[in-house]
Amino acid sequence: MKPVTKKLTLMAILVSLALIIFIIEAQIPLPVPIPGVKLGLANAVTLFALFYDTGKSRSMHTGEKMQTRDNVQARDSTQAGDNAQTSDNTQAGDNAKAGNNGQSLTTADAFNILFCRIILGAIFTGRIVAFIYSFSGGLFGFTAQVVMKRFISRKQIWVCGAVGAVFHNAGQILAAIVITGTPAVAAYLPVLIIAGIFTGIITGFIAQFTLERL
Repeated sequence: MKPVTKKLTLMAILVSLALIIFIIEAQIPLPVPIPGVKLGLANAVTLFALFYDTGKSRSMHTGEKMQTRDNVQARDSTQAGDNAQTSDNTQAGDNAKAGNNGQSLTTADAFNILFCRIILGAIFTGRIVAFIYSFSGGLFGFTAQVVMKRFISRKQIWVCGAVGAVFHNAGQILAAIVITGTPAVAAYLPVLIIAGIFTGIITGFIAQFTLERL
């Protein structure tokens, strides 16, 4: 199977998974009488796509193997160790290149997955008006996650999830103010921020747990 076909297949699976989670979650009423409060479990798929990089994972595993092999071969001869290191470095580069050309996802791919889920979610749930709120929140949240990705490791994805959830709620509040023309809607923001931190940590740990076991 061609690398492009593999990537498209992976993206289609992630869109489908996020859509299923979104639809199921939409049918479950939360015992919180505050508009906008929800688990947002579909965001775990977006986080997974944003941090999914097979090339980086393969390079890390190859680096560990290379270091162990060099330590063993160094006891035999310096020349043999140098040759093995050169060979391993070449193999690591090939594996990283193969990973990047394979199933690894870019930031644009992750956004496309999010956008497709938002559109299909609005269509399947029959809430076309909610598309504006979902897109506004999704855009704010995704942008925040992309920025946070530059400063955290894959062991801190839960932090990215919390930040993204907070900005997602802020984006939805902004959309509500613009649509309704009622600035008083902002009164919900403190509660939504607290709820966003809690739910964002959950979705972040889900994505992190899944990536660590690939």
